[in-house]
Amino acid sequence: MPDDKKRKVQLEYPCPWVYKIIGPDADEMRQAVAEIICDRACKITHSRSSEKSKYHCLNVELSVESESHRTALYDALKAHKTIKLVL
Repeated sequence: MPDDKKRKVQLEYPCPWVYKIIGPDADEMRQAVAEIICDRACKITHSRSSEKSKYHCLNVELSVESESHRTALYDALKAHKTIKLVL
């Protein structure tokens, strides 16, 4: 495998980050995000909904302080019962 494909992207922290979260209820997912990130500033925008509105995708934009902070937020979002998928 070429070296280019083995290299991990190096991020400089703090940096802006966007999580895409998917679940059946957009309002409940917004509440889940508020619980997880507490008082940190973030922007939540609707990305799209499935054809029959069974699932909704939201973008959660915020600043992450470090790799561990970024992965901790990912894990917390992923573990929440309302959120089915985190990208």
